[in-house]
Amino acid sequence: MEIVMSDTIQKWFKSFQERLCKDLETCDGEARFQEDYWERPGGGGGAARVIQNGAVFEKGGVNFSAVEGVLPPKAAAALHLPDPHFFATGVSVVIHPRNPHVPITHMNVRYFEAGNGEAWFGGGIDLTPIYVNRDQVRFFHQQLKNTCERFHPLYYPEFKKWADDYFYIPHREETRGVGGIFFDRLTPTPEITLEDRFAFVQGVADTFAPTYTTIVNENKNKDFSSQEKEWQLIRRGRYVEFNLVNDRGTKFGLETNGRTESILMSLPPLASWHYSHEPQEGSAEAQALACFKKDIDWVNLP
Repeated sequence: MEIVMSDTIQKWFKSFQERLCKDLETCDGEARFQEDYWERPGGGGGAARVIQNGAVFEKGGVNFSAVEGVLPPKAAAALHLPDPHFFATGVSVVIHPRNPHVPITHMNVRYFEAGNGEAWFGGGIDLTPIYVNRDQVRFFHQQLKNTCERFHPLYYPEFKKWADDYFYIPHREETRGVGGIFFDRLTPTPEITLEDRFAFVQGVADTFAPTYTTIVNENKNKDFSSQEKEWQLIRRGRYVEFNLVNDRGTKFGLETNGRTESILMSLPPLASWHYSHEPQEGSAEAQALACFKKDIDWVNLP
């Protein structure tokens, strides 16, 4: 791959960070992102942007990075790379809203280039509601499906299942939320060029802001009780468990000497763990918990 392609991808990801932060600031209405530039000792760096204590967003991050160097042996082995040299760039987003009726969300788009010339894209978008509004979840999945089908008829069913399987907390036997799409190691094929893959990743990225802010705007002014706030903190605890125990991106970042603050910006400012907590049967909390399962066809759900 020519380096000009890497430059193009990196520049587009940085411009996407800029646009997304403006969209989220508009949605919040009060808070602004603060930016920290950082350098990776082994090569490259990035720009961490964090929003805190806003009218809508209690904490959120939109981080850009472009790093290069030599992978530690463990990380290279995990990626099955004979040559540990690499270049990686991407944007990672996690938003923790203040109101428990506004879902947590995560998205990322990324590009990886190995020392042997192999290159691929990864990424995805998923939604973690505290209380599940089925119409909004259906809308969320329909928007992702629409984007996927612009590029390939099999993308949505394949990547939706991938998200269900990936965003799963085995020790809880539940998914982190209501899924979305997830994909990794999308390499070129005889039928699909790397440029085609990049166009798809751009489409996914551009789907995020209008889809998520629509859901945010429908919920951000709803009243909520102390009980609903406590359920939010419990569900945030599940989010923390997944990110620290199961998430491959967190592990990769820490193993490659990434910036710790940027990697752990996905964690909420507050979370709770209650011993042997079970929601009351028939409650809104129990109804939400019943939705955190794999293989729900949200687009066609009655």
